[in-house]
Amino acid sequence: MKESDNGFFGRFGGRYVAEVLRRPIEELEEAFHACLKDDAFLQELEEIRSDFIGRPTPLYHAKTLSEKIGGAQIYVKLEGLANTGAHKINNAIGQALVAKRMGKTRIIAETGAGQHGVATAAACAKLGLKCRVYMGEVDVRRQQPNVATMELYGAEVVPVVSGSRILKDAINDPLGGKLQGHALPYRFCAGSLSLPGHGPHLSVCHRARG
Repeated sequence: MKESDNGFFGRFGGRYVAEVLRRPIEELEEAFHACLKDDAFLQELEEIRSDFIGRPTPLYHAKTLSEKIGGAQIYVKLEGLANTGAHKINNAIGQALVAKRMGKTRIIAETGAGQHGVATAAACAKLGLKCRVYMGEVDVRRQQPNVATMELYGAEVVPVVSGSRILKDAINDPLGGKLQGHALPYRFCAGSLSLPGHGPHLSVCHRARG
């Protein structure tokens, strides 16, 4: 995705958001591209990925399955060995580091089952950023272990009681009013590809580095 495509990700995406949110999204896009050209940023990111996340995670040769199926040799990327137990930390630490370079002091995120919330909370703890995670009230009840882990990392978990009280509402609630004003000291950490551009590009870029 290029800077000039107005937020489209191939033939998908776009920026169908309130006008007040367009400048914060453009600001994030500009900062992200600047960071990709900054050797100091890239070096810091790689050090965090190695020392904090535990990358690269190993490839496991599924020998028995390969023999049973026949033909191709099957390998499994053991993302569960990364810090916080999933690939989500790749995306969260990259976005949090960009936000810190922008001078932001607090991260706002959404989560469904809680994995992105845990990863974002861990990233913020590592980088010294405050963290607030929006989570549907239904998911808060279903995913108490992940809620406890987010809070253990110092995050504030906000139950969302609007709509169906699940992930889509956890996305809508902060975007609907919490991010207005691009000069404010917080940044939204996108965990879902359903968010407006430049969110999908950030997620794919950070997740692909592994």
